[in-house]
Formats: sequence, structure tokens, C-alpha cells
Amino acid sequence: MVFQLISRYCSWLADTASDKAQDALLTVLAAGPVPRHVAFVMDGNRRYARMHNKRVFEGHSDGFLALRRVLKICMRLNVRCVSVYAFALENFKRTPEEVQALMNLAEEKLLEMCQHGELLDEFGVRLNVLGKTELLPPRVQLAVRKAEEMTRHNDRAILNICMPYGARDDITAAVSSAVQDALQDPTAHPEITESDIDAHLKTSLARSPPLDILVRTSGVKRLSDYLLWQCCEDTQLQFSSTYWPDFGLWDFVPILLDYQRKVWSQSQQPSLSPSSS
Repeated sequence: MVFQLISRYCSWLADTASDKAQDALLTVLAAGPVPRHVAFVMDGNRRYARMHNKRVFEGHSDGFLALRRVLKICMRLNVRCVSVYAFALENFKRTPEEVQALMNLAEEKLLEMCQHGELLDEFGVRLNVLGKTELLPPRVQLAVRKAEEMTRHNDRAILNICMPYGARDDITAAVSSAVQDALQDPTAHPEITESDIDAHLKTSLARSPPLDILVRTSGVKRLSDYLLWQCCEDTQLQFSSTYWPDFGLWDFVPILLDYQRKVWSQSQQPSLSPSSS
């Protein structure tokens, strides 16, 4: 019943689009169970551009505006960590023109987001760029280092920008690091455990909490080599038909309500005690 009332309220808000009403909704939602870590596969920029007769670069640029919008929503809800799939290792296979445009956008926007008074500064967000950053152009690597340095003292929330990232590469590197640590420590256990590998994943090294929700936009239902290890049995996978540049509060609210419903449902289930087994 509660969720039906909130859903009706959301429909009314979508029609009125009042800033005060939206603020009220965010306040109500933030009072319920809130995920600690939400990840996004920001898919659909190119199809969005074609649909609106825009250049591909404009689609990616509008996608950045969506990132700002969604990040602000998450911060208002007190989500501790947001991870976004900004550039996959496979994306290097795209046309040189598109890759160049994406690198230009990354260089510009990484530093823009970190300026005093901007979004990351306002909400105390520490930025991490996760992936094989050595493959990025030197000028983008420099922007990455500057952006991370500018936000390293922020401690209220985390933004992981995964670029260029691949989950299989992440897992392979984590296994390799775990093995190297074991070889260098004669007192270490001879077997590599799941916890050993988990501790060396890029999200773990960035002090990110476990992944609660993974959202993919554009209607495609696959993970595309993103956070494969981090997606465990407790992670909720959500697929939205909305293209990423159009994704906003009204797309995210049903996802959050579904998460809260499941958390509340699980909390109502009686726990098994030793005497009942």
C-alpha cells in the first residue's frame, strides 16, 4: 500500500515537476533504506544522438549532463558510492574520431567537476578513475591525476569513473596481485582465497562498499564486462529502457522503491535460530 501511494505521488510529481515537490520526494526516499553503492552502465548515448538528429559527440556530451544529474540525485539520497562505466577497454575499437572526442570530453569534464563550488566539492565526493589508465592519452592521464588530487580529502562520498575498464582485466589483475603478495609473505596461507582476490579489485582498493544496485540504461540486458565479480547474490540488477542522456529522477525512483521494498521484505522474514533448526 505504501509503495502504491508513493508511486501515485511520483506520477503526480512527474506531471507538476515542481522543484519543491521533487525535494520533498527525495527527503522521503532518503528516510528509507538507501543503497550504499549504485553502479551505472551509461548506455544509449549514440542511439539517443541518432534519435534526436545530433552528432555522436553531442550524445556523449548530453550523457555527461545526465551523469551530473544522476550523481546529484544519489548524493541527495545519501548514497555513499556511485560507480559509472564511462569507457570500456573494448571502446578503443571504435572509430578514431569517436575515441578522440571521448578523450577530449573526459579531459575537460574531469577537471570541471572537481572545481571549487562544483558538484564534487559541494557534496564532498572523492573521485577515483578505475581502469588501465596507462592506456589513456598523456593529457587525459594528467587530468586524471589532477582530478584525483583535487578531491582526495573529500570523505563524504565516492565517485568511481571506470575508464578504460574491463571486469575480466580487473579480476585477472587482482588474482595476479594476490599471488604476488602470497609469494612475498612466507607466513601467508598457501591458498589464494576469495577474500584475497576481492581485496585487490579496483573498487576495493578505492574503498568502495559492496555493490547493492547495478543499473543499465537503453534497454540492453547484459553486463558488458562491467563489475562482474562485484555483482554478487545481493546485488540487484536493474535494466531501464531509457537512453542514458534522458535518464533522471523519474527513472531512478522505481528502481530505488524496488530496492527498498526488497530490503523491507527481507527484514520481515524470521531469522533461523539454532533451536529452530
